[in-house]
Amino acid sequence: MSSAVQKRRPQTAQQFVLEELRRAITSGELKPGDQIRQDALAARFDVSRVPLREALKALEAEGLVVHHIHRGYFVAELSLADLEEIYRIRELLETEAVRMAVRRMPDGTVDALEAVQREVERAAEDGDVPAMAAANRRFHFTLIEASGMPRLVRLIATLWDSTDAYRSLYYTETAHRERAVHEHRAVLSALLHGDEHAAVHWLDEHRAHAVAALREILDLDRG
Repeated sequence: MSSAVQKRRPQTAQQFVLEELRRAITSGELKPGDQIRQDALAARFDVSRVPLREALKALEAEGLVVHHIHRGYFVAELSLADLEEIYRIRELLETEAVRMAVRRMPDGTVDALEAVQREVERAAEDGDVPAMAAANRRFHFTLIEASGMPRLVRLIATLWDSTDAYRSLYYTETAHRERAVHEHRAVLSALLHGDEHAAVHWLDEHRAHAVAALREILDLDRG
């Protein structure tokens, strides 16, 4: 087992496997439709099949994996309709969260966003897709959590969890990473000016561009 994995290892085997599998899915290491080979993973993580099965059941409940009888577990795939519905619900919920965040704007929020944006830009420049996806999520949730509405934040996080693997597909293209950087900068500019409308507008654009690109990717995969 690598030293990086050992450093991440939490207290119980099930927690460890759950976190590592979730990370592999959300980073794009395991892609939608990939089969999860339990023997190989048990050897990789140096655990028995019991905590692995429990972790897979938890991920199934989250919608990140699906179980097919006689075939095993697979990374969940979304149809284009599913993806579009999730992004539409995100638009509705995130608009409310962002409007509230702009009105509250706790001290230090913009500074925190700027710090995360520097991580986004480093990852984008390096072509580091997992780092880009992780930093992008931190950027959005730093803003969303500023709404002071924890239940709303949890609902939005659930929607993000179900599409993280697809976001990693989006960031494989240099042009998409560059566009995300530009859109984040526009959001930051709006926040610095206290412009609620512009912040919502740029986040709407951000989601719309991602959906359009993913629509093409899913159509190509289908073809």
